[in-house]
Amino acid sequence: QVQLVESGGGLVQAGGSLRLSCAASGRTFSSYVMGWLRQAPGKEREFVAGIHWSGGSTYYADSVKGRFTISRDNAKNTVYLQMNSLIPDDTAVYYCAADPAGNWYGRGAYWGQGTQVTVSS
Repeated sequence: QVQLVESGGGLVQAGGSLRLSCAASGRTFSSYVMGWLRQAPGKEREFVAGIHWSGGSTYYADSVKGRFTISRDNAKNTVYLQMNSLIPDDTAVYYCAADPAGNWYGRGAYWGQGTQVTVSS
């Protein structure tokens, strides 16, 4: 059974930092693209950051470039999202996702349950 389990969310003041973790299990993800997406209240879910598990190449939404860093630990089968210089607009439920081509909304994608991040002003 494939599982993506997020952790690390919480309440932080603007300007602070959080690190989210996504523990992946149940299959080999070496050929997958892993991603973080988020959904704020009343808004559509949006892409935040992605990483190719095999080569490690990364890409980011413009809104988080220079503030967020996605990384992975092959030994722990875990993907991280380091979030610095947080702003209230970063408040959302953050989801971890996995797909062979980064097609997060495709039939082959896996999703975690989400973790809440709240940034106070």
